[in-house]
Amino acid sequence: MKALIVPVTAFQQNCTLLWCERTLEGVVIDPGGDLDLILEEARTAGVKLVKILLTHAHIDHAGGTAELAERLGLPVEGPQRLDDFWIKLLPQQSRMFGFPPVPMFTPDRWLDQGDTVEFGGETLEVLHCPGHTPGHVVFFHRGERLAVVGDVLFQGSIGRTDFPQGDHATLLKSIRERLFPLGEDVVFIPGHGPVSSFGEEMRHNPYVGVGME
Repeated sequence: MKALIVPVTAFQQNCTLLWCERTLEGVVIDPGGDLDLILEEARTAGVKLVKILLTHAHIDHAGGTAELAERLGLPVEGPQRLDDFWIKLLPQQSRMFGFPPVPMFTPDRWLDQGDTVEFGGETLEVLHCPGHTPGHVVFFHRGERLAVVGDVLFQGSIGRTDFPQGDHATLLKSIRERLFPLGEDVVFIPGHGPVSSFGEEMRHNPYVGVGME
């Protein structure tokens, strides 16, 4: 499997392309905006996009979803159903953060803990990791030891919990009980900023490092 990070919007959100090297079928995770850039990167890599995946429904992650789904006829999978209220708030989010008008949409498939997503010959495991938002999910490729974690965890930091229905204690629990047990060797792509590994964050992250409360 191949992965490519495409930073989009003024928030420099890490939209991620994942694709099967054998079939060149791929998914786009969190197309927050700048759709022409995302599509150009997919064309350059020779990737045929077959699904849109969402970690959560904040506008910098989900803002381009409805338009991209319509343009390419793609199904939308994720996030978990508890983020539905954030999807319904997308028009309000667009006004609040200065985005072009963004319509609501309904995912073709809500995701939950233990689900899997398939494309080409690849399988992603779904982990429900609430805290930043109540319906936030993480995508994990066990064979590649790669996780796409959205705004749950960053290099040296964690996601904000001061938005509606965010919860700090729940976020820490998600990281410690659902992400870190996957293994120190797992590399993760966060929603913003540089790539890191769970081992690095276990050792050095001041919010969730081992022995840190």
